[in-house]
Amino acid sequence: MGRLVLALGLALCAVVLLSLHAGLVFYGPQKVWDAFADGQSAEALIITTLRLPRTLIGLVAGAALGLSGLLMQSVTRNPVAEPGLLGVNSGAAFAVILCVIVLGGTGLAGLGIAAILGALLTTALVFLISMSSGGVGNPATTLLAGFTVAALTASFSQTLLLIDESALETLLFWLSGSFADRPLHLLWLGAPLLVVGVCGSLFLATALDVLRLDDASAQAVGLNVAAVRLSALTLAALLAAGTVAMAGPIMFLGLAAPHLARLMAGNVLPSTRQLIVLTTLTGANLAVAADILARVVVAPGEAPMSAVLALIGVPMLIHILRRRKGLAN
Repeated sequence: MGRLVLALGLALCAVVLLSLHAGLVFYGPQKVWDAFADGQSAEALIITTLRLPRTLIGLVAGAALGLSGLLMQSVTRNPVAEPGLLGVNSGAAFAVILCVIVLGGTGLAGLGIAAILGALLTTALVFLISMSSGGVGNPATTLLAGFTVAALTASFSQTLLLIDESALETLLFWLSGSFADRPLHLLWLGAPLLVVGVCGSLFLATALDVLRLDDASAQAVGLNVAAVRLSALTLAALLAAGTVAMAGPIMFLGLAAPHLARLMAGNVLPSTRQLIVLTTLTGANLAVAADILARVVVAPGEAPMSAVLALIGVPMLIHILRRRKGLAN
């Protein structure tokens, strides 16, 4: 496991460096070095004010979404649980739009609080619907509840944006989900929530290991299942909220990263603590790599981040659902 963590760490360093070099124009190592040393050229400004912020925001957002997806999958025992598919990202985005249009809030604090409240309320609504319709352990029920809430909040968002055309112009690019043209200070929204999420997840790791059993067995060994589930879902919502506030709603990353981490672990069933480390690194790698691909795949334009991630996420979702159906039969 240590070698895998080291390999993922080295891979992350490599994609971060590549992200600083790659784009519409590829800059060599000397250009990048000069940009950070004492560069005042146009190339240096592109590297330090455009490529560096999107790289760091992508790293934080990917790690946060991957960990958010892992927490959701762990507490619901649902392999398709993730912030995008369960409507959490859409709910956080709706809250941000509401804050901008109704309250006129555009500051970091206002957007961050709005995203957090939207994510928490949406998470609670999805799982209340799921519990009332068959339980959070039923993948189909939870997924349907998430789609329903996502469609509802998305329709509200579109209505608000049509009413206020100036807000539409301001938020349209952000709503597509991207790391491009994001100021570096947005990290003050996502990075602290990522630290809280990682620390909180590691604290809950042993309890989440026990939660792999059914609820009755977990309670029999003294675990407060409701408290652990509520704590983990709150952390998952906070992680998703930080990402939405920084980069807009991004789909499929929270689904793909935990499953790829388990796949790389091989036949060995890793502990939740190990999965937290693997998933966080995998999510960061995926996000930065997808951002590089988004820059070059339709150059000189730029592909939407969610469209690039869908190339991984959609086949994985189909595979998971087909495998679940096969096991049920």
